[in-house]
Amino acid sequence: MRIEAPPSMVQLATEALMRMLLSGRLRPGDRVVENQLTQELGVSRPPLREAMRVLEQQGLITQQPRRGAFVTQLTLHDIYEIVTLRRQLERMAVDLGVPVREPARLQRCHAALDRHEACARSGDWLGVLEQAVEFHSSVIGLSGHRRLEEAYRSIQLQMLLCMGMNRQARASGESLVDDWDRHRRLLEVIEAGSPEAVHRQLATHGDMTFLDGIEERVGGHSPESLAWLKRVREGDT
Repeated sequence: MRIEAPPSMVQLATEALMRMLLSGRLRPGDRVVENQLTQELGVSRPPLREAMRVLEQQGLITQQPRRGAFVTQLTLHDIYEIVTLRRQLERMAVDLGVPVREPARLQRCHAALDRHEACARSGDWLGVLEQAVEFHSSVIGLSGHRRLEEAYRSIQLQMLLCMGMNRQARASGESLVDDWDRHRRLLEVIEAGSPEAVHRQLATHGDMTFLDGIEERVGGHSPESLAWLKRVREGDT
């Protein structure tokens, strides 16, 4: 039996900041005030600053000279880069990892999906988002390719923000349990063992609902992002 190390104060602070971003308590453009957060989160300055550094490396916090730290607004070009990189990494992982050769890798998917279901049935929508990210990371893990999974995790927090926007876009027509069931169906296709079928399932997985009208809600349009958005809407993902 493997004993997991307890999360560090930096990990806990990072998770707490992400939950504040996802819940809207910290909004794009808001200043991140250290004194206020150390009291609110009950952590000292060193782990909080390290957590902020993690978010800064992910592009979610921006340090402005003589002004301090602010929550970054994702642009359309940012979203284009995040989504297209995620798609290519998932495609490579499926090609390498399906059909699944190591039962332990598949068990990791089931464990993430079980946690996803528990959060969904308890109404924990933030937990649903976090476990959806962990489930997709476990799908990447099917590849047995450590550097591929490291590349995927390097954009994990940015993906979490996109998933948060997607959850909000789907909330009126999809319950948290429906969200879990959508991921359960994906795992069923993975277990059937056809990479082509998994690619088709991912293409209709419903993780890009938030792109409807996205160019009206965010700035930072670029020729590449607008051309990509046009392709997505034409069904060429």
